[in-house]
Amino acid sequence: MIKIYYPQHPFKIKEETTGKEFIFDELRKQWVRLTPEEWVRQNFIQYLIQVKKYPSSYIALERRIKLGELNKRFDLLVFNSAAKPWMMIECKATNIVLDKAVIWQILHYNIAVPVKYLIITNGEQCFGYIKGLMDFEEMPVLPGYDE
Repeated sequence: MIKIYYPQHPFKIKEETTGKEFIFDELRKQWVRLTPEEWVRQNFIQYLIQVKKYPSSYIALERRIKLGELNKRFDLLVFNSAAKPWMMIECKATNIVLDKAVIWQILHYNIAVPVKYLIITNGEQCFGYIKGLMDFEEMPVLPGYDE
């Protein structure tokens, strides 16, 4: 398991008259519904940018991918400096167990968008995998952006 220490960040949160909360997504430059999964995603983004020094311009959020006949959306995709997909991150709410179903989900996404690194997190736990010659192997730490 990878240890993640989330940095402090002054998130902008608002509540609408309907009682629903929204958080301002600084990368997409828009207000998005503040769900438990979105909270994990926003904190993980800040970890990547502030702690690991990943360039924010190389992080894509919730883009559609085609998986056979199905349309799916990945949570986060980090591109390398050559603008090629490099790391895919699947975020889940803190109450979701990171089990084989979550791993299979990101492995299926990897078919459509092959990457070197796969990460799954629920905000409290984080697991990372690096593509080896035959399979993905678990990593103890998240790579730096320049690795």
